[in-house]
Amino acid sequence: MEFENIKSEVKNIINSNENRDEKLIRICQLLQDSISYYNWVGFYFANHETKTLHLGPYVGAETDHTVIPFGKGICGQVAESNANFVVPDVSAQDNYIACSFTVKSEIVVPLFVNGINIGQIDIDSHVIDPFTEADERFLEFVNEEVASLF
Repeated sequence: MEFENIKSEVKNIINSNENRDEKLIRICQLLQDSISYYNWVGFYFANHETKTLHLGPYVGAETDHTVIPFGKGICGQVAESNANFVVPDVSAQDNYIACSFTVKSEIVVPLFVNGINIGQIDIDSHVIDPFTEADERFLEFVNEEVASLF
């Protein structure tokens, strides 16, 4: 399914009568089901006081990484940089937190509410280098929609 087709489904989920976590898990499931190389899809949310990220709704393999310090791993770096981070090959990254040997690449896009980075969407893939600029723009769209829930 192309990104444009998925956008309307994301909007439908955002506008549904479910609670925020239900909407987030449905978005994660939609992305994983619709995009073949999105093998793990989840949200992390920032606690700026403790400078940590906390795992929110996700779909995919279980993870031990439920709390990530700012600066650690790809997610922690995005919490500090406020910029998208695309990792074509996780084995080439020094500051990568290994989740599973099946993960080959990752993309993390920050989630802003009123100009503040409150978290991020994190996607792992079992494929080397699948993410393009189109993925970045699409995930920015998803996060703009999600931001309306906060």
